[in-house]
Amino acid sequence: MALLGLMISVAFAATEEWPEDWPDEADLEARVARVNEGDLEFIPAPAAEGAHYHQNRIAITEASLQRGWVDLEQCHENIDPVPAAQILFRKDGIRKLAIDRSENIGRAWVEGHSVQLENVGRDAELCVRAQSRALQSLGDGMYRLRNGPYMRRFLDGYYPMRVALEIAYPSDRLRLVGQTPASQEGFRVDRTREGLDVEATFEGRLITCFDFCERGDKTCDGMAPACATSAAR
Repeated sequence: MALLGLMISVAFAATEEWPEDWPDEADLEARVARVNEGDLEFIPAPAAEGAHYHQNRIAITEASLQRGWVDLEQCHENIDPVPAAQILFRKDGIRKLAIDRSENIGRAWVEGHSVQLENVGRDAELCVRAQSRALQSLGDGMYRLRNGPYMRRFLDGYYPMRVALEIAYPSDRLRLVGQTPASQEGFRVDRTREGLDVEATFEGRLITCFDFCERGDKTCDGMAPACATSAAR
C-alpha cells in the first residue's frame, strides 16, 4: 500500500583526514555491512522504539467487496528529520489521496500517487486519507486484503520501523481464515469486536495478507493461493 522513501543529498569537502566526529573507518565499514538490504526481519518491539511509526486504519465495507477499494486513514510519527522525503503509493492502487494534518514539516503536498515532504523537522507527524485498492476477490466467496510493502529506506539500506494496522470488516458477513506472515515475535495479530489489530516491528520490506471467507461458506478454508510477499525494488 505504501512505502516511505527518504531522499537526501550529503556532500563532504575533499580531505585526506578522516572526520573527527565519525567512527573510525573500520567501524564504519562494519556498520555498513550490517545494514539490512531489504530482506524482512522481525525484531523485538524495544529495538524499534523511537523509529518511524506508521499507523493505518483500514475499513472494508460492503462496497469494498464489490469494487476492491477500502477506506484508508494513515498517520506517520517519528519521521526522520531530513530536507526532503516522500511517501509513495502504488500508482493504480490509490485514489482520493489528501493530507489531513502535518506537524513540524515545512511543506507537504500531494503529487500524483505520492505525498512529498520538505524540511522535515524533529517530532514530525503526517496524516493522510485515501481509498486503496487493497481488497481482491479470489472467487468462491474468498477475499484477500493485501497491504505493503511497508519499509523505511535510506539510500540502499532498510532500517527499523513500526507498523500498526487496525482493520475493520463486516464480521456478520466475513470470517478470517488465513494470514501472512504468521504471528511471531515482532508480528502480533489480535482479534477485536470490529476486526483485527496488527502490530509489526521489523527491518526490510513487509507485505501482509489477510484472507476472508463468506461466513456462510464452510468449504473455502485453506483454499487461498500463497501470498506473494516479494515486490520489485
